[in-house]
Amino acid sequence: MFENSGFHKLYISNVVLNFTMKICIIKLGALGDVVRTTPILPAIKEKYPESEITWITKKESKEILEGNPDIKEILTIPVHNPNNFDIIYNFDIENEAIQLVNKIKADKKYGFYDNEGFPAAFDSGAEYYLNTVFDDQLKKSNRKTYQEMMFEIAGLKYKQQKPTLYISNSSKQFAEDFLKKNGLKDTKIIGINIGASSRWPSKSWSLEKLTEFIIKLSKLDYKIMLLGGVDEQSSMNKLSVMLNANDLKIYMADTSNSLKNFFAMVSICDKIITADSLALHVALALNKPTIALFFVTSPYEIEGYNLLTKIISPKLNEFFPEKSDQYNKELVNSISSEEVAKAV
Repeated sequence: MFENSGFHKLYISNVVLNFTMKICIIKLGALGDVVRTTPILPAIKEKYPESEITWITKKESKEILEGNPDIKEILTIPVHNPNNFDIIYNFDIENEAIQLVNKIKADKKYGFYDNEGFPAAFDSGAEYYLNTVFDDQLKKSNRKTYQEMMFEIAGLKYKQQKPTLYISNSSKQFAEDFLKKNGLKDTKIIGINIGASSRWPSKSWSLEKLTEFIIKLSKLDYKIMLLGGVDEQSSMNKLSVMLNANDLKIYMADTSNSLKNFFAMVSICDKIITADSLALHVALALNKPTIALFFVTSPYEIEGYNLLTKIISPKLNEFFPEKSDQYNKELVNSISSEEVAKAV
């Protein structure tokens, strides 16, 4: 009776305008992977402007997401009695993630779920990435970036959207105080991140090569800051002693208790030198020209955003991916200090 009336059209219009899409993202870890999954947020907002996004992660990853205006709520596992959603994107194949997505009700699910104890893909968009995890030959031949694969999983168009990080005012002040205390205002700073995940013991440059490099770098007009977390503190102290023996001044700040403080210290650097690590993804998110060293992980999976210089070990293919979990002294010394200095 009212099908063609103006009242009916107005009613339908109001329903559409007031509808809010409830969307859930599951990405637990690792820290660097959480950072480089954040480009999915503006893509979701572009497709679903009237949406509210909940992100489920681990407690140690929460700081990465805090302050992001595209996220309405951050939940950390374990999540009990999860809400229902219109769409859920699970970018993780960890057991906690795939079991959780099975429990959450949603009209549409993307990514991975638990199939009798094993990760399985909801659709073809997620199959390729899953295959790279279990097929070493595909992993070696893959030329898609991590971001490209995540966007394929989500069924969204990848346009080189950038990762985003938000630094709190207290952390900005932490970095500012560090600069003032050390007389580093208005100086050029190169930040050198010396660590990487313990899962890949050959992922980082050797301390010997680092020392050689920093001695070469000291001839340029840069101040040198070491970056690292609690796991790198011992190595940073050892490196500091080796450099002091060569009358070289380096700077360090204790950021082991705060990811936001770590982000802030990266933000005050003019350039970053790092292995394939959290610092690499943080530096790119903060628009820092970056030099990354690759020993046992794929350089092709890293989106550089026209900021990144990649230096690849000549021995990478001997170890990646089959022996990526092994330590090899020759491997961690296989990139010369001269090559990195030239890149700077």
